[in-house]
Amino acid sequence: MPAPVLDSHTHLDIAVGGEDRLPDEHEVDAEIAAAAAVGVTRLVQVGVDVASSQWSAALAARHPSVLAAVAVHPNEAGAGAATPEALAEIDRLAALPRVRAVGETGLDRFRTGPEGWAAQEASFRGHIAVAKRHGIALVIHDRDAHQEVLRVLDDEGLPEHTVFHCFSGDAAFARQCLDRGAVLSFAGTLTFGNAGYLREAAALAPLDQLLVETDSPFLTPAPHRGRPNSSRLVPHTVRALAEVTGTDLEQLCHQLTATAERVFGPWHD
Repeated sequence: MPAPVLDSHTHLDIAVGGEDRLPDEHEVDAEIAAAAAVGVTRLVQVGVDVASSQWSAALAARHPSVLAAVAVHPNEAGAGAATPEALAEIDRLAALPRVRAVGETGLDRFRTGPEGWAAQEASFRGHIAVAKRHGIALVIHDRDAHQEVLRVLDDEGLPEHTVFHCFSGDAAFARQCLDRGAVLSFAGTLTFGNAGYLREAAALAPLDQLLVETDSPFLTPAPHRGRPNSSRLVPHTVRALAEVTGTDLEQLCHQLTATAERVFGPWHD
């Protein structure tokens, strides 16, 4: 990259350790160093349940290039994991100085059936309240639930900084989100051949309402599809975003960093 850039949404615990174990510090440090070597110098590590949120907060506390987001994922919430005790722990973690977002939270109509939708929505509303109480960003997971997510956001009111993680809508939905002041974060899906609708959505967004992410280890960008994703691959998505928006690559890198620091606050004192 011609200038430093960031990964606004990664799951290092899963990317490095896998589904069955948490990685040790040396493994994680090596992955962070590999990202930094290609110019990806800022990461947001995202929790999906209480344990991974605690791990994310601890990583951010010891690593200057990492900030944390904490939450119970919508699919976990739909399965009953967003208990009062779990939400209380998310609330506690959200007060920590290196925890800068509540997320990923939201609604998922793809993996969770109708029997879990009420629990998902209650959890989403609870997470919005936590983000507002602590004055930090809200990171939204929205899968096959565009209008339902907007309905809840309109009911509750958006926090000052709201990010649609791995934006998955078309240009019309992008306009609805942008008009509400939200930031759209694009993942490796932007590079897929069948994702013209995503490129149309990205093209109409102001540069200061755009972010980039990996969602590592998922959603690996072309030309690496089929392999696990990692933060060091985010430059592929940055280049695609520069092409889609018609922006000079170095200018875009600076703008993405500026937007990230506006949304999440500074990484370094």
